[in-house]
Formats: sequence, structure tokens, C-alpha cells
Amino acid sequence: MVMVFVNYGGGGYWFFQHAPWNGLTVADLVMPWFVFIIGTSVALAFSSMLKRGVHRSQLVRKLTWRACILMVIGVFFLNYGPADGPLSWRWARIPGVLQRLGFTYFTLAFMHTYFSKPTLEPVESHQRTAAVRDIVVFWPEWIIVAALEIVSLCLTFLLPVPGCPTGYLGPGGIGDDGLYPNCTGGAAGYIDKWIFGPNHIYNYPTCKELYKTTQPFDPEGVLGTINSVVMAFFGLQAGKIILIYRKSPLKILCRFFIWSILLGIISAILTKCTRDEGFIPINKNLWSLSFITTLSCFSFLLLGLMFYVIDVRQWWGGQPFIYPGMNSIFVYVGHSLLASYFPFNWEVKNWTSHYEFLGQDLLGTSIWILVSYLLYRKKFFLKI
Repeated sequence: MVMVFVNYGGGGYWFFQHAPWNGLTVADLVMPWFVFIIGTSVALAFSSMLKRGVHRSQLVRKLTWRACILMVIGVFFLNYGPADGPLSWRWARIPGVLQRLGFTYFTLAFMHTYFSKPTLEPVESHQRTAAVRDIVVFWPEWIIVAALEIVSLCLTFLLPVPGCPTGYLGPGGIGDDGLYPNCTGGAAGYIDKWIFGPNHIYNYPTCKELYKTTQPFDPEGVLGTINSVVMAFFGLQAGKIILIYRKSPLKILCRFFIWSILLGIISAILTKCTRDEGFIPINKNLWSLSFITTLSCFSFLLLGLMFYVIDVRQWWGGQPFIYPGMNSIFVYVGHSLLASYFPFNWEVKNWTSHYEFLGQDLLGTSIWILVSYLLYRKKFFLKI
């Protein structure tokens, strides 16, 4: 499985920065793709391990250890920067990217451990359930994920939030004519402050500058993490399709396309094909349901394209991006720690020009690809 690495830290292009609130930019596409691929990797890896005779209890121990390490790195390692002074629990952020990935992986992998099939035979066209076997065989997982999403939607739209309209999805601050200045994120923000405390969530959300917000808001909060599990589940579904229909690459591509169309239709209904006027706008900060369906739609298309180019036609082996994928944790942590230092970053002469920022990003990406390639040649792979 190829994991594409993008150096998205720093930079002046507005489309390389996260959307302030509703809407999508290029930067908003990166993490959802990783979440989607987590699900696909779980399906393929767990099927292989069960075929080799690995017991389910061993899988549980392995996935628990991996999830815990990811969350520990996120909380106690990436919280700290040289400009922050001594690490203090008084201001340490609890939610975060690796924390979300760790929890998402644990939830999805734990569920799939108990419902996966060690002998998942390829589907035959004469079987009555051939067209929906990838769904029927795993019906308990669908019920669990549907229940999680129902809980998330109920909390989002029914939970009373003091001083805020029930079901509020706006940025607060001066948004909505300044009527709800302390309601950033509605129920999502309220739940995070209640669980973690305002000092332990992100204090510089992307909406802060544009909407003049004063409330902390964490884009990796609790409700968004539930939807992250849902998106990973769509990736898991893609992995099941590859396993069940592996004798017919055309069927795999067709099913990827069908899933993409279905999810795209759901997104169109939820958003009313607008940025702000839909039932549930596309919002990366909230990881809203429409954000999940839209990005899953794109992910099915992208995975289908990569499957066709790499596995079916064998036109490309994934180089050079396959090398950072083999050391993804090393690259991610290294980039997080060194992104503000030379040669990854330097003082620009003209802040209104995009060329220097683009040069920084291209150089940083090239360096990490080179480092990853050298580690690959040395057969060094940092795994958890």
C-alpha cells in the first residue's frame, strides 16, 4: 500500500492552508486520506495475519500497544517545542492528530478483529449475495458504525449548550453577525471543554483570525474523532472489496466508483451543493458528516486510480512516495519537530509572494523523501 507524503507545514498559498471554517482547501484533503487508508490497511493486514494463524488475542495486544504508543507520542512528544519552555501539564494539549489516528485505529481494528473472516473466499458471480457480499458478511460492523454516527449526530444537534442555539455549527466570534461569540463549534466545542478543560485543547483554531474568536476549539476533538472512525470504516470497506472481488479487478473498480457516486450524492443532499446553506456544511474543523462523505467519495476515486495504475496496469510502483510511507511515523515526527528550522524554513523577503513558500515546501518534501530513501537502503524502518 502506497502512502503519499505531503509537506503541508508552513507556506503561503491559501489553498495549502486549512479552511477557516466551512469549505475545503488542498490542505484539508491530506489527513482524511490517511484515515481512509488506515481502514484499508486494517482489512488487508488483518486478513493476512489471520490466514497465517495469528490468534485474535495476539491481534488485540498488538493493536492496543500500537494505539497507545501513537497517543503517547501525540500527547507527550508533539506537545513540546523549543520555544515553549519546560513541558507543563498545565497547558499540554490532550487531543491531537496522532491521538485521533491512534483512537481511530484502535476502535476500527478492535471491532474488525472480532468480525473479520480468516478464510474470506473470492466471490463467485452465481452466488445470491454476490452483489452485496462485502456488506452482508460484515453486517455487525455496519450496525456498530451506524450506532456511533447516530450518537454523534444526536449530540451535535440535540445537546443543549449554555448560551448557544441547539445544533449550532458555526464559528462563533463575529460570525453569524456576532450573535453567538462564545459558541465556536457548538456541541463539539462544549464537549471538548467539558471533558479536557479549556487549557488542554487547541487555542489557535483556523477560525480565530477571520472570525475573531476568543474560545479555544480543537479540530481533533471527541465528536470529530467519532466521524474519523466512520471515515476509516469506509476505508475498511474498500479493503474488503479488494479481498472479496480480488479475482476481478474490473469489479473492484466498479464498486469503488459506485461507492464514490453514492457518497457524493449524500454529500450533495447534506450540503445542498452550497458551502454554508446546507443541512450539514462541509467542515474540517468539526469533521462533519458531509466532510466525511465528501472526502470518502474522493478517497474511493483516488484509491481506484492508484489500484488501476499500480496493481492492474503496473505502470508505476509508487516511487518515490513509497519510501516515506515505509517510515511514516519517523517522517511525521521529524517534520513536526524540524519544520520551523533551516533548511525546511527560512525568513522570506516578500510575504506577498508565493514562490518562496512553494520553494520551502518543495525543498522540505524533497529532503524527507531523500532521508526516507536512505533509510530504506539501510533497511531501517521505525515501526510500532
